[in-house]
Amino acid sequence: MFIHLGGDIMVRSKEIIAILNHDAKEQAITADFLKREQKSKQTTVISSDYIKSIVLTNKEIYYSPVSSLTLNRRAQGHMEIQLDKEEVDS
Repeated sequence: MFIHLGGDIMVRSKEIIAILNHDAKEQAITADFLKREQKSKQTTVISSDYIKSIVLTNKEIYYSPVSSLTLNRRAQGHMEIQLDKEEVDS
């Protein structure tokens, strides 16, 4: 399943490692972590006007205009659909 991060960006839900509130980068440990990750991963700013969340995947970091709460709900919905599908298949 895919999760819409804003703009025309969609990411496979299974590729997402973390969805962070943009304010989390104010904390020293998170800021250090993001700095290290940016050295090895591509960074995509979906909308430079307004950034509400940071989405980490294996290969990329996305700065999204969609709130972390909304993205988490979308991810949770995809997980529930996947679980329901697995029950039907078994």
